[in-house]
Amino acid sequence: MAQQGGALSPASARLVELGDLDELTRHVNGLVAREQWVELSALRDACRSALERGKQLWAVSAHIEYRLCLEAPGAWAALMLESGSGRFALGPLPEVASSAHTWAELSTHLDATPQAAMAAHERVLRGDDLTADPLARALPEVLDLPWRLQAWEPAYALAEYHAESMEAPSPPLPPLRPSPASRRARSDVGGRSDVGGRSDIVCTALEELVSTWTAESNGRAVAARVAGGALDAVSALGARASYVAELTPAAAMATMAWAGASGGAYGRRRGAAAGRFAAWWVVAAVAGLTDQYPLVADDVGRALESVRWFAWGSGEPVTGWAVRLALEVAEGPAGGSAWAVAATDAS
Repeated sequence: MAQQGGALSPASARLVELGDLDELTRHVNGLVAREQWVELSALRDACRSALERGKQLWAVSAHIEYRLCLEAPGAWAALMLESGSGRFALGPLPEVASSAHTWAELSTHLDATPQAAMAAHERVLRGDDLTADPLARALPEVLDLPWRLQAWEPAYALAEYHAESMEAPSPPLPPLRPSPASRRARSDVGGRSDVGGRSDIVCTALEELVSTWTAESNGRAVAARVAGGALDAVSALGARASYVAELTPAAAMATMAWAGASGGAYGRRRGAAAGRFAAWWVVAAVAGLTDQYPLVADDVGRALESVRWFAWGSGEPVTGWAVRLALEVAEGPAGGSAWAVAATDAS
């Protein structure tokens, strides 16, 4: 693990005492441009300590942590991956660091902590195979996921971080087309009943994809299960799937992972690794695999392929953040089961 060191320069100490956030931010930009990482780390510590004297410099401290993860060498980025860091950053620091550094650049400076485990999972999403990596094998099991992408997994939508901004667009979906009318089928909305032994956990898993939207932002989400088809499940939500497009399993997986990674309009982003797990959990719930530990990747992949996935819309304009998915499975000659979720978050 990289070690902090170096005394705070007089220029930095003066700005801390003044407590001018704009001046401090400009000073941080200059230190980054000159690659003065030791000074930046010392300034971060000074801003943290200033809270004890009533100076509200937490925003500067958080910004320095973010910039070190994004732009400093791997040793300094690794130093920021500690519990409690990054609460007010543009994204979780393990994701930020992993977006800008290889696992080799980070791992030699990391201890076996939960934050390091999240960084490793983020690197897996960027193509690293860590199945034989000594540190990865010693990391805490924060996510029940393999240390490499599976052949059936999609190209997940990954965030791009910049000094002052973050971009995380949703994955592309095929155009929606007019759909046939659906009938209202026997339903269980919001996972309140346990029809067939699986409705509650599936509805819950679908709603938890966007739990950050609903808990930390303006979001609303509701899921339903029916004994019928995908359009029937949408009808059970009290909506009408006027437009629909069938999705490939990969597109459905990518969309669910994007939703699970995001923070919606105002919530804290959870990161792509958390989104990947949330998507796996939905598939595992549909297939009745959630009592497995760990999840068997091949079983989840087969389950994903056995489901028909749909995007749907009601014909009304959608602003802000939105996820509208439906899925159905065949269960014998008498018919199958289907679920739908509608989630929105206004910016």
